[in-house]
Amino acid sequence: MSGLPQDPPGGRKAVAVWSIGVAVYFVAVIFRTSLGVAGLDAADRFHVNASALAAFSLLQLLVYAGMQIPVGLMVDRLGTKKVLTLGAVLFTAGQVGFALSPSYGMALAARALLGCGDAMTFISVLRLGTRWFPARRGPLMAQLAGLVGMAGNLVSTLVLAPVLHGLGWVPAFAGSAVAGLVVLVPLVLFLRDHPEGYGPAAPARGTGGSGASGGSGGSGGSGGFVRRQIADSWREPGTKLGLWVHFTTQFPAMVFLLLWGMPFLVEAQGLSRTTAGGLLTLVVASNMGFGLLYGQLVGRRQSSRIPLALATVGTTATLWGAVLVYPGDRAPMWLLVALCVVLGTCGPASMIGFDFARPANPPERQGTASGITNMGGFLASMTTLLAVGVLLDATGDDYRIAFASVFVLQALGVSRILGLRGRALARERDRRAPAPVASHGDPAPAPATA
Repeated sequence: MSGLPQDPPGGRKAVAVWSIGVAVYFVAVIFRTSLGVAGLDAADRFHVNASALAAFSLLQLLVYAGMQIPVGLMVDRLGTKKVLTLGAVLFTAGQVGFALSPSYGMALAARALLGCGDAMTFISVLRLGTRWFPARRGPLMAQLAGLVGMAGNLVSTLVLAPVLHGLGWVPAFAGSAVAGLVVLVPLVLFLRDHPEGYGPAAPARGTGGSGASGGSGGSGGSGGFVRRQIADSWREPGTKLGLWVHFTTQFPAMVFLLLWGMPFLVEAQGLSRTTAGGLLTLVVASNMGFGLLYGQLVGRRQSSRIPLALATVGTTATLWGAVLVYPGDRAPMWLLVALCVVLGTCGPASMIGFDFARPANPPERQGTASGITNMGGFLASMTTLLAVGVLLDATGDDYRIAFASVFVLQALGVSRILGLRGRALARERDRRAPAPVASHGDPAPAPATA
């Protein structure tokens, strides 16, 4: 008598449950990017300069990146539903707090709370995808989740901005917080961590990563679990490769969309705010289109992962370089459009990082491995955000020198990808190799099932 198959079945129920999780992530992205359309209004409301305004984005990224491993551990230990529910409560409270904050300090605290809740969403959605759909669908489900996130970015631009300018600060931000309550209801009532009979194995208590006894006392408690999860995940070359792919591919678009794109296009390229806003929207639209393409390509040909990631980095660097070294003070519009289209590939390419971490780790470590991977792009984004700002101040707003910092991080990331890919892919092939057959024609004994 055989046990249940390892691969979850997918189907309509899987789509329904996954859609609830993705809806939570969609709202989180709306809240995360809402400041992008309200920067000038926030500066007026809290009476702060540009540096203090940038602190909102930097703090939010810092909290988000710092929460990735803790959130991954929470997902592995507590399950998706509990973590997503806590995340929805926190980012909704943060959005309400931001709407009602009377001071800059309280507004900063509200954005930190929002960032904490936001950090709990994406890894949880990735976990839903791996627990409800067959492994071959994993790349596409991850790209679809990213696409929905980009749709949330569009909602901030196309819906929240007009409401903000028409009705004012409190109605726009407090009103948008209602969306958090709306998605919380089906989340609590209907979301399930996994199909019945397909739950991951419970992590052993008091044992090390290899199954050997870890002794009594603290080794079996929370501290032991945390150390084992992080150490076992990081020990896998696939997890490290996933982090560096995410690090190298995501940050150029993130930096452009989150803070420096608008100043660069307006101050350095002489565009109007309307035209610059259109180009930023083009980055988002391009991201959504390429997300579907990359998901299909990776789902059908796993061998395309490294070439796609490296091609994205190379094309992005080429277009950045062309814009920065173009003769004269300003690049032509066709070149800026090409840059924005290519920046749209950064988000889909960063999802490839999870396609290395996923097969490298068992189901009970998926959250931790995803958290480690997801840190990569946000660490690179924070580093570049700060580097561009420092270089702009040091060079008298010379964007060509400031944006050259992008190439330094890309070079670092590519060197690590090339150094890790051999070991990671070899280990992945070993895992996928068919089970050995016993000698004399007898089949090897089937593994015991629970």
